Amino acid sequence: MSTIAPSYALTDRQRRIVACAREWITEHGEAPSMRELGAAVGLTSTSSVAYQLRRLRERMVVETRGRRSDRCPHCGK
Repeated sequence: MSTIAPSYALTDRQRRIVACAREWITEHGEAPSMRELGAAVGLTSTSSVAYQLRRLRERMVVETRGRRSDRCPHCGK
């Protein structure tokens, strides 16, 4: 298990988001959408998910790239 410096300690919610994203990528081969990630960790607001991801990016815990343009926004295929 890696150690995170105290000033960069993650909240429980942030740890859940990172764990969920890793599981999703393993299962689906790509990162979840904001809505998918929010639903998986119990957040109904995509702005709350965006805020948490922004904080995780600032701490260099996650990297985001945006959505693939060839994926249907309605069915995900």
